[in-house]
Amino acid sequence: MIRKQAENGDITRDTPLLYYIQGLRTGLRPNGQTFMYLLKALVSGKNVNEGEEVHASVVRTGFASSEFVSGALLGFYVANGFTCKARQVFDEMPPLGLVLWTLMIRAYVCLTLSGEALELFRTMRGVGLMPYMVAVATVVSACSLLGDLGFAKTMHCFIEKSGIEVDAFVSSSLINTYGECGSLDDAYRIFWETAMKNVVLFDSMLERDVASWNSMIRGFANVGQYEETLALFHDMEISVFRPNTLTLLSTLSACASNGALEAGAWIHSYVNNNDLDRDGSVDSSLIDMYSKCGDIAKAVQIFEDLQEETSSHGHPSYANWQCMDMGRMLCATSPR
Repeated sequence: MIRKQAENGDITRDTPLLYYIQGLRTGLRPNGQTFMYLLKALVSGKNVNEGEEVHASVVRTGFASSEFVSGALLGFYVANGFTCKARQVFDEMPPLGLVLWTLMIRAYVCLTLSGEALELFRTMRGVGLMPYMVAVATVVSACSLLGDLGFAKTMHCFIEKSGIEVDAFVSSSLINTYGECGSLDDAYRIFWETAMKNVVLFDSMLERDVASWNSMIRGFANVGQYEETLALFHDMEISVFRPNTLTLLSTLSACASNGALEAGAWIHSYVNNNDLDRDGSVDSSLIDMYSKCGDIAKAVQIFEDLQEETSSHGHPSYANWQCMDMGRMLCATSPR
């Protein structure tokens, strides 16, 4: 019953803890899987007090020494926002294996506590543990959130010296981090090294290579190198990798900031020809691009087309209204 509730997220008036207590009364002895399913079910129901009762039961029955049960406890506390409790579980678990180190580092990054994530990684290396690839990519992401270029370079050097095989996930994280930190030369070098290496592994690397392209394009757009942004988009368009919504948003932003109306109109045509805006997320960027490039008539046309399309079930989004109003303001204040 506990497993069923955990898998279905079906928390009824008979809580998972109640089933657990009833099982104990009938003489059943819990094992590691019992606690893991129990904690998973309690996460679905946000039952924090009951989770703490399970924690106490884990300690009493000796399963606190199980890395997987402790990992489930840690995940339960993180999911409910109790970071200090999660760290308590981590600190009380001897000896620590890579699973818990990685879970705690990822928890800090997910909670935007990037400084704590980097410090924990330093401690992990200090005790001589070699991290999983997931932990490496997570720490690189933490560098991006903090804008810590120095530690990003340290991590890159560590990856190269340690002989860790760099997959597309880690490469994408490095590219994104260097781009966010403004070190585009480093990002570009990794980008092309990865592209050349992954030609042979095309089938398995396709989606993650798209992420690498997007990271590089966004990096150029973020620092105002709009010509490079557009050039890289065209390189991607003629390659085997298909641009997605994130690619289009970054590239249209570059067009808008650079006043590149012709390039923006070409991308608009590309969107329509390839049916890339099924959820309407690119509409606001198109309105913004045409407005900032001075073609207010085209921006109004897109906006009015959206009004017609949504009249039967709603209205254009607030973002679309905002872009349209901003475009009219720009048009009204621009020199004639």
